This record gives sequence, C-alpha cells and structure tokens, in this order.
Amino acid sequence: MTLRVVVADDHPLWRDALAEDLAKAGMDVVATAPDGPAAVRRTKATRPDVLLLDLNLPGLHGADVCAEVSGLGTKVLILSASGEEADVLAAMKAGASGYLVKSATREEILDAVHETAAGRATFTPGLAGLVLGEFRKLAAEPPAESSRPVPELTDREVEILRLVAVGLSSKEIAEQLVISHRTVQNHVQNTLGKLQLHNRVELTRFAIERGLDEPR
Repeated sequence: MTLRVVVADDHPLWRDALAEDLAKAGMDVVATAPDGPAAVRRTKATRPDVLLLDLNLPGLHGADVCAEVSGLGTKVLILSASGEEADVLAAMKAGASGYLVKSATREEILDAVHETAAGRATFTPGLAGLVLGEFRKLAAEPPAESSRPVPELTDREVEILRLVAVGLSSKEIAEQLVISHRTVQNHVQNTLGKLQLHNRVELTRFAIERGLDEPR
C-alpha cells in the first residue's frame, strides 16, 4: 500500500523538497504544514501513516504536536536541526516513534519513514542510546499505579523482547538468533499486539521496566 505522509516544517524550501522526495519515492504526501497548529489540524483531517515533523515550529512546539495527535494511529518521525538531549527526550516522551537530525541523507530519511510506518523506531546514530538510558531511569522510579496484567508471551517472543531492550535492531536480532529478518518482525508485531503497544519505542520501555534488559 502507498504510504500517506504529512510534512510539517516552517522552512518552505526544505518542506517542499522533502515533499518532492517523498512523492518521487512513491509516497502520497497528503498535506504539508508550515506551523504547529496547522500540523495538528491537517494530521487530524487526513490521518496519514506518518507525520514527518520538525520540532521548532511556530505556534506550537513539535513535542506538543506529538501529544495532540496521539491516539490517531499516525506515527510521528521527528526531523529536526536539533540533536539536543532535552529536545530528543521531550519528543519521545510525547509519543514520537523516531528522531533524525536534518544532516541525515535523503536515503536515510526515506528509509526512516518506511521504518516508522512499519512500527520500528529509527534514530540518528547515538540518539538511541540516549533514549534507552532515559527509559532505564524512568523504570527505576516507583510506578504511579499498579500495572495492568501482562498477557502471556511465548519463549521466543520473550527472547526477542530481551534483545530489543538492549537496543539491537531487527537485523541484528535475526543474525544472533539465526532466523530471518521477517520472522523477527512478525514476532515483534505479535508482541506489540498482545501488549497493546504501538511501536518499538514503547516496547523497549515496557521491556526495561520489567528488567528484561538485565542479564539472565
């Protein structure tokens, strides 16, 4: 199926170039937005697969846009000039699925949009470790309320979940377990469905909160 994307950025030339690259790659750019409020309105109106979102937008910060569109089924990929720790963590806590800085190549951006649509987290190198570290700190804090019952996972799903929790990609997990990349993806998607989670970032946090990133 053709991926449907909304592009939100306040720089017209950059926004138009992104939209053109996505369209040339076979994606359907259903809307563009020059500011935060427009990004929210157009995402709610079009329900795209992916919102490709700048952080520093006029009218409403990108992290607030993430919070506003949560629950729509649209996955958010941040594409920002900032790689600052505070910006990355604010976006991820607000519900973004991945984070790239604007120094990423055209191919990296296109790949990241596809990965995001498929529910896999994509980060500029170095940022994934930052997010994992923050999740570990949050997991060490006492929970605000009791957790809901956890559905039973198969031994293979737990095994893959442990590897997700230590930051391995699907390709790396496949190589380590000597199974296909598609098999890993299927197990991850099944686990997401059982746990009622939306993406790999949420899955990683879930695993860390339950100590699955610790040696057995």
